[in-house]
Amino acid sequence: MTLTCLIIDDEPLAVSLLESYVNKTPFLKLEGMYNSAVDALTQFGEQSIDVLFLDIQMPELNGLEFSRIIGNDTRIIFTTAFEHYALDSYKVNALDYLLKPISYPDFLQSANKALQWYEMLHKQEAGVEAETIFIKSEYKLIQIELRKILYIEGLKDYVKIYTEAEARPIISLMSMKTMEDLLPSNRFIRVHRSFIVQLEKIKVIDRNRILFGKEYIPISESYKQKFNDFLNERSLFIKKLF
Repeated sequence: MTLTCLIIDDEPLAVSLLESYVNKTPFLKLEGMYNSAVDALTQFGEQSIDVLFLDIQMPELNGLEFSRIIGNDTRIIFTTAFEHYALDSYKVNALDYLLKPISYPDFLQSANKALQWYEMLHKQEAGVEAETIFIKSEYKLIQIELRKILYIEGLKDYVKIYTEAEARPIISLMSMKTMEDLLPSNRFIRVHRSFIVQLEKIKVIDRNRILFGKEYIPISESYKQKFNDFLNERSLFIKKLF
C-alpha cells in the first residue's frame, strides 16, 4: 500500500528534513510541500491526501485551525517544537504528533501508525478483520491482540486499554473517537462517553451496568438503544433486562 502525503511547515529546514524522511520511506508518496497552511488549502480541493505532516505553530492559519477545516478523510500527524501542544493535537483526533527535532525512527513510527490505520480500514471495507492493533504508549509502539481486549476507558485526553493478558491497563494519549475508529465495529461497541467494550467478552449485565470482574461499566442513555439492538439479537429476555 502507498500513502499520499503532504508537508506543511513554515520553517524551510523542517520541510526539507521531512521531505528527506518521506523520500526514504517506501510506502509514502510526497504530493506537495508548503510553508503556509493557507497556500495548501487549494491542493486539498484538487486531490485526496492520506497523511498530512502538519506544523502547529504557524502564522495566518495554525495547524490546529487547519485540521478542523480539512475534514476526517486525511490522517494528521502534527509536528511541533512544543510538547504542551500534544494534548491539543489529540483533541482534534490527530493520529500522532512528532516533537522537534524529529528523528527518522520517530518519523517512521508515526508513518507506520498511519499505514496500519489505512490497512485496517481497507480490510474492514473488504470484510477482512485485522487481528492486532499498534498503540503508542510511553514512546513505544505496543502490539495488542484484539481478542484479548476487555474494554477501553477514556480519561480526559488518554485512553486506558484493559486486556486479559495484563494486570494493568495500557495507557495511550489518544481520543476515544480515534480509538473507536480503530476498532472493528462488529466486535466493539461504545456504551458510554467514557467506555468501549468488546461484545464477546460481556458475561454479566447487572442493572444497566456491564460487569468485568469487580469493575462495573455503566451503559448511558445516549448509547443504550444501540446496545439494546445488540442484546435483542442474542437474548429472549431483553425486556426484563432493560
